[in-house]
Amino acid sequence: MSDDPRQDGGGHPYKGCDSGFGKAAAHKMDKMGFRVIASVLDLQSPGAKDLRKRCSDRLTIIQMDLTKPEDITRAHQIISENTDENGLWALVNNAGYCAHFGDAELSLMSTYRGCMEVNFFGTLEITKTLLPLIRSSKGRIVTVGSPAGEHSFPFLAAYGSSKAALSRVMDTFRHELMPWGVKVSMIQPGSYRTGAHDNKIHWENQHKKLLASLPNELLQEYGEEYISETQSLFLNYGNTASTDFSPVLDSITDAILSENPKVKYYAGKQLWLLYFIGIYLPHSISDNFFKGIFLKNKSMPRALKKQKNHE
Repeated sequence: MSDDPRQDGGGHPYKGCDSGFGKAAAHKMDKMGFRVIASVLDLQSPGAKDLRKRCSDRLTIIQMDLTKPEDITRAHQIISENTDENGLWALVNNAGYCAHFGDAELSLMSTYRGCMEVNFFGTLEITKTLLPLIRSSKGRIVTVGSPAGEHSFPFLAAYGSSKAALSRVMDTFRHELMPWGVKVSMIQPGSYRTGAHDNKIHWENQHKKLLASLPNELLQEYGEEYISETQSLFLNYGNTASTDFSPVLDSITDAILSENPKVKYYAGKQLWLLYFIGIYLPHSISDNFFKGIFLKNKSMPRALKKQKNHE
């Protein structure tokens, strides 16, 4: 298990089961009597210590960074040793990394690569590594995706692209693993307040890194005030996100236990409305809908402002 969109705590690209969905799911599964193996980036983190305190002796906590193949290899060895009798019934993938909210043109290539390394390649590698154990038990693969991977949300190009790639490869696994008796499900969560949303130092550092890395010409065309406002709007939007993870946890539980789990679970209030508008209505309507959610900047890029002033 790993975690979701705003997971970056003080230098690490994401957190594991010591926070957010991962921590809540590990605790719930342990409480239900499962033998849970939970991955964390730091074995001595407050979240990892809290899991040890709240969970039973069945819980095993391992250190793993999805971006390091040697960590995945070590995790495989530990999981194999701990599941030798009954096999591995379920893998829950919920890794997520989003370092920047902003225009696709302004997003650094390191941001695109970072999102792909965690959200796609890391998740893909741990899935491939553990697949023999899952196939032998005819078990489950449950992956937390994102609506941003299915809809082109403004300001989320890097994160959305990585989640779109993840959704596609998991659906391919679903088809190919049917003959093996393995069920594959995707969880599409709504807006939840997780990870480092309240870590102001982290977001300030990310913002400074972006401004320092942008070519001066591009920075002048957009303007620092526009870039700063975009990030502030997204962080303020996060303040309205739900802190009740139960829809996501219930979806994960059903995907693990149901005889016929759903292909996709939509976990969140009124999430159906977003999908209905984004998929079935004309772009003239859906574009205005997403604009009303995301494109609320009072300022505009400097170059655009100059053009309008000369019209």
